Amino acid sequence: MTRPCTLLLVLLVAVLSTADKPKEYTTKYDNVDVERILSNGRILTNYIKCMLDEGPCTPEGRELKKTLPDALQTGCEKCSEKQKSTSERVIRHLMKERSKDWERLLNKFDPKGEYRQKYEAFAEGAAAKS
Repeated sequence: MTRPCTLLLVLLVAVLSTADKPKEYTTKYDNVDVERILSNGRILTNYIKCMLDEGPCTPEGRELKKTLPDALQTGCEKCSEKQKSTSERVIRHLMKERSKDWERLLNKFDPKGEYRQKYEAFAEGAAAKS
């Protein structure tokens, strides 16, 4: 095999070997104190307003708003374990304590109801385990 063909083959193998591995979302904000946010109505309202385009966003709010549609669509396959457990906690809290806001978020991020049952069952199943 000629050198350019070999180089092309090596490059192709490298690309294909990384193509099937989804890139994970940033873990930059994984240490945000979610319990503090959930227990503080004013702060939680500000995050909800951010997500609904009704108010300003913090850097972590912007990141969440940017990644949420993809996370919903892919079943959070790019989420770290910490992000998955935090998501479960937030979904359970919103469903139980802020059901009107939960509905508003669902209407924005899942207007066709494609993910609603899946994630509500996911959060309820996680609650049963704890």
